[in-house]
Amino acid sequence: MTRPKPAATKIRVAAENRKAAHDYFLEEHFEAGIVLTGTEVKSLRAGQATIAESYAEVTGDEAWLINANIPEWSHGNRFNHEPRRPRKLLLHAREIAKLHGAVAREGRTLVPLSIYFNDRGRAKVELALAKGKKLHDKREAVRDRDWAREKARLLRDKG
Repeated sequence: MTRPKPAATKIRVAAENRKAAHDYFLEEHFEAGIVLTGTEVKSLRAGQATIAESYAEVTGDEAWLINANIPEWSHGNRFNHEPRRPRKLLLHAREIAKLHGAVAREGRTLVPLSIYFNDRGRAKVELALAKGKKLHDKREAVRDRDWAREKARLLRDKG
């Protein structure tokens, strides 16, 4: 008899790109594995990574995470890694083909939203297929958010 799966999955976020929703229209989300060395994993577990300026690209039949900063581990000595090296993303071939088509034909961008550890302890990257926002789109989003906040305040004070 198989063992039942646990009800709550524990996910630990190592790095987030909070500005992505402000700068892009996020359309479709993907989960990708990432190829890391030992010292990179230790730095990620310490929560030292930043992915604010990073992006993903598809070259040939492989996907790569570019410009993600995972700083050197403090006790890594000569086995340390290069902080901004390109890191290979692990996706299915069909997903890579879909991403390549969207980036090449439709002018979309692959934006990493977060790097996290799943319930099995594996490092994963959440990617989004995104379309860039213009300045007027950003202003409109801020205006809508402010109006929703004001409306909630008025309804709360009235009732």
